Amino acid sequence: MPYTLDQFNRASPAEAEQLLDGLYEHTPWIAAQAVKARPYRSLAQLKQAMASILDQAGVDAQLALIRAHPELAGQAMSAGTLTTESTGEQTRAGLTACTPEELQHIRQLNHDYGARFGFPFVLCVRGPRGTGLSKQQIIDTFERRLTGHPDFERAESVRQINRIVEIRLADKFAAEPALGNAVWDWHEQLARHSDPGFAEAGQLTVTYLTDAHRACAQRISQVMRDAGFDSVHIDAVGNVVGRYDADPAMAQPKTLLTGSHYDTVRNGGKYDGRLGIFVPIACVRELHRAGRRLPYHFEVVGFAEEEGQRYKATFLGSGALVGDFKPEWLEQQDADGITMRQAMQNAGLSIADIPKLKRNPADYLGFIEVHIEQGPVLNELNLPLGIVTSINASVRHVGEYVGQASHAGTTPMNRRRDAACAAAELALFAEQRAARDGDSVATMGMLAVPSGSINVVPGRCSFSLDLRAPNDAQRDAMAQDIVAEAHAIAERRGVMLKLQETMRASAAPSDAAWQRRWEAAVEALGLPVFRLPSGAGHDAMKLHEVMPQAMLFVRGENAGISHNPLEQTSAEDMELAVRAMQLLLDGTAADTLSNQ
Repeated sequence: MPYTLDQFNRASPAEAEQLLDGLYEHTPWIAAQAVKARPYRSLAQLKQAMASILDQAGVDAQLALIRAHPELAGQAMSAGTLTTESTGEQTRAGLTACTPEELQHIRQLNHDYGARFGFPFVLCVRGPRGTGLSKQQIIDTFERRLTGHPDFERAESVRQINRIVEIRLADKFAAEPALGNAVWDWHEQLARHSDPGFAEAGQLTVTYLTDAHRACAQRISQVMRDAGFDSVHIDAVGNVVGRYDADPAMAQPKTLLTGSHYDTVRNGGKYDGRLGIFVPIACVRELHRAGRRLPYHFEVVGFAEEEGQRYKATFLGSGALVGDFKPEWLEQQDADGITMRQAMQNAGLSIADIPKLKRNPADYLGFIEVHIEQGPVLNELNLPLGIVTSINASVRHVGEYVGQASHAGTTPMNRRRDAACAAAELALFAEQRAARDGDSVATMGMLAVPSGSINVVPGRCSFSLDLRAPNDAQRDAMAQDIVAEAHAIAERRGVMLKLQETMRASAAPSDAAWQRRWEAAVEALGLPVFRLPSGAGHDAMKLHEVMPQAMLFVRGENAGISHNPLEQTSAEDMELAVRAMQLLLDGTAADTLSNQ
């Protein structure tokens, strides 16, 4: 029979410790210390308390716990000496049914890992959904982590242990993350759609108005309808707009806006942007199932474009809502020569209706967004949620150096007009200039020599610049220095520079009132309130231009990596994000009614 949190809180210390038996491999002292801090308001708070105890115990205690864990598919499994919990987990992952070849490979990995780090490889084999990783996923993770730094691997092993404990605790208390599982499954369904050339390789890429992009829009629309939205439509730029109407008893209710983007970078992750669409959909589904209405309209938008991958137009979807759709974008061409105008016409979108998409800020309470962190901070601190204080200012450029292609063997070094070397020099300068600020960042993410050859001095080199800083002034100073140096390099090297600014976004500090609502929601879940800025750009930056905004970050696993197939979060963290938004919606409802 599963336990209840109330039962745990009321039990004697000895009984409470027994309730937590088996969470940690042969290490009961963590649970014993956690028992002393009762009562707990939520399982999330209990999980966080145990993780903090382990974190504060120091390196030696952590290493002892890591070494108490059995090897995957190791001798303990063969001898039948695993704990009940480990046996079930390794069985679910299929490790008890390895082929001789698989078993040999895994045991060799165990040997190599132990020799390199001095402790066994630890992985939560039940994975982020809790249903179990495949043997291949386990092997791939094993091989990837074998190349890690020892300090990182120790910390990652602790994080994996915390995840194992999280799942084991949920099993004891029959606490299935039903909302998080739904959000997880919606992501998996949406990730089935990917652009040609990437889909065949098992990679996720969805760029503006491709067939995969349009299929995503239809999928999101259907999920919204199934969840109980009162109206769902695809607007003139391809945004998917769902609306859950306010309580009809409310006179002239305003609207709370939320959402994020569903396009991706090339070979990207499943959660960047999309998490901010599906979390509020889950909230609407629960409201609809309960027959509840809020004292305000709730509008969820899946923005069609944020990444600027197919065309040099970033924040196209959210920009349209603030009246910042630039007509000149329509004549931009993609790599195949298809203009944006043609792509929109082919998709059946009404270009003439784009100006009508602009929202009247007076009709809105504000904009909130949920987003995966896309960084390592929450993961390193073992915190599932974080409160965003501000979104960094950014500016982007695309450029090209044009020199002279010539024979690599016969052109002396002092007579070359090497376009690639010019770009390389600029990349190094940008790196150094950003580092000078301490908290600015500069990235040359695209660098290409068109029609390059191993024995030809590059005559052309195209590149991109992505520059970000905590505030507009710092960004502008850095950008001015880098652009000036780009021209100086061209002059020194005798090459021509073409440079075009493609995006500029001001810093977007979170609205104080909406930030406090997120903080209150996180605190109500029994979690620490942790605040951090966002170095990434978000649709919230555009909405910030016309209405108050605030963001909630969700922890990213795998060191918080994003814009990468390894981008990951767990169903449990998704569950907490949904519950935090539910609390925010309820708090906003109470505030709205009190102000009537």
